[in-house]
Amino acid sequence: MQDIPHIPVLYREVIDIVKGVDDGIIVDCTLGYGGHSSMMLEATHDAKLIGIDQDTTAIEFSTQRLEPFKKRIDIKKGRFSKVIHDVIAEYDMSDIKVVLADIGVSSLQLDEKTRGFSFDSDNLDMRMDKNAPLSALEVVNEYSSKELQRVLLEYGELRNYKKIALSIIDGRPFHSARELSEYLKPHLPKGKKTNPATLLMQAIRIEVNDELGELKNLLGALKNAQFKNAKIAIISFHSLEDRIVKKTFASWAASCICPSEAMRCTCGNNHSLGKIITKKPITAQEDELKQNPRSRSAKLRIFEMHI
Repeated sequence: MQDIPHIPVLYREVIDIVKGVDDGIIVDCTLGYGGHSSMMLEATHDAKLIGIDQDTTAIEFSTQRLEPFKKRIDIKKGRFSKVIHDVIAEYDMSDIKVVLADIGVSSLQLDEKTRGFSFDSDNLDMRMDKNAPLSALEVVNEYSSKELQRVLLEYGELRNYKKIALSIIDGRPFHSARELSEYLKPHLPKGKKTNPATLLMQAIRIEVNDELGELKNLLGALKNAQFKNAKIAIISFHSLEDRIVKKTFASWAASCICPSEAMRCTCGNNHSLGKIITKKPITAQEDELKQNPRSRSAKLRIFEMHI
């Protein structure tokens, strides 16, 4: 029997999303190690699940894990922002009932030191797709001071981003995440619950995998899809990601798209794509926080499309 390496966050809330979906299609844009997918398949009777992931290791694991549901699953490899276009072209939009995206790195990716996501990894990689051309090694050792400052400020929101960028340049080359985090320790924020290098590693990882660009492209593709009645559920772990989702859902819900300075509505006031289900993001319950501390940053927002 496989060891299950990944505890899916907000598992109860995800199961609630698929309640009543006994047929049709569920799209898991971030299949990972099959945690959410297996639960959604168990909670439905005849629904088909399309799983998308760019990580070959995750796909191999999930293929085995979801073997009991093999007649109901279709696993596709690639970045979800691109693969979703194929799904939209291949399937009838009236059949798709739920689209879920868990925008974050999995527990196994964090724990597996060879992947370079961990603070004490022996290398600098951080690629979700091992075949991607850009890794953390290039970002840390080849980016200019200006480029490093952009990454640290925009994705890590680090106050002393300039000093950290200059320190990276002075100390390079770096060959491991452990070496980098130890070297920069004096310049990193000291937190009681998190490793000082958390924001640093997060910023580099987001840059390596273009995570914000991926999210924006996914949301753009979903907006253009002609869903008849589908719930769009996005789980984010970073304030920037959550901001993007919140702002996007608000724009989807708006019926009037006239400029704010317009004296009167001239757009027809009929542009709403549906409604926001979650006025505030859903977060993990107390017992889940104790069981899985990594869930503390998770925020779930849901939008119901009616086109």
